[in-house]
Amino acid sequence: MTISALIIDDEQLARDELAYLLQAAADIDVVAQGANGIEAVELIEEYHPDIVFLDVQMPGLDGFAVIQRIVDRHRKLKDHQTWQLPQFVFATAYDQYAVRAFDVNAVDYLLKPFDRSRVDKALERARARISNGAAGTQGESPIESQLDALLHLLKNGSQGAGRGAQPAKLIVQAGSRLLLVDQAEICFAEIDEGVIRVVTQQFEGQSKCRTIEELLDQLDPAIFWRAHRSFVVNINQIREVVPWFKSTYQLRMNDKKQTEIPVSRAQTKRLRELFNL
Repeated sequence: MTISALIIDDEQLARDELAYLLQAAADIDVVAQGANGIEAVELIEEYHPDIVFLDVQMPGLDGFAVIQRIVDRHRKLKDHQTWQLPQFVFATAYDQYAVRAFDVNAVDYLLKPFDRSRVDKALERARARISNGAAGTQGESPIESQLDALLHLLKNGSQGAGRGAQPAKLIVQAGSRLLLVDQAEICFAEIDEGVIRVVTQQFEGQSKCRTIEELLDQLDPAIFWRAHRSFVVNINQIREVVPWFKSTYQLRMNDKKQTEIPVSRAQTKRLRELFNL
């Protein structure tokens, strides 16, 4: 039996990588690809795929919003048109989404960068569910009910969470690779002409975030501090505080270049509080 699949991700590199890995599965037919949530909804309704590899974080309509729309539209159409909801496999850089997915046993997940053995396991799980009529692994509820449970969990979990649910890792693009970086390893991040550079002790790359504010929403506020409008620093990776002219300071960081970062006048008081200056 041939299994039809969609790949939805706003990064061309991620789509190409996953499509390449899926080529090794003889029974998987990638019928289409999409770059955002709107395209995802349209392609799912057009192709009625068996499985959808869905990026969680996309501009506009994210992966969870896509599922919500598909479930809602499926309910409206199911009396007039018979089609099975697809199996959803999240493509994500963040373990927090995996935990939520498995809490309701409704979907599988792949962490970026993709691993061939993990893709194969996700396909095995999808095949089993498809052959069992889209029931859960223990047959406790149909896929529609499970997706409802997932959406309910996400909605309740996100309310009031604020900055307290940051992922433990950050996705950083270094050349053609998408790397998962522990936040503790990040020395600092800098924005220049709309591009955010992320520097660790070992390497540097770019964040997919478009603003410093968006990046800060993903970082642990207990250790990351916006020392300047263009810089966010990990306070545990500050090597030296250097007095500068007119009662200002610079921070010498713990990266290979020992980069010096200015502290804005507005943040000087915070610096003194942090280090009892």
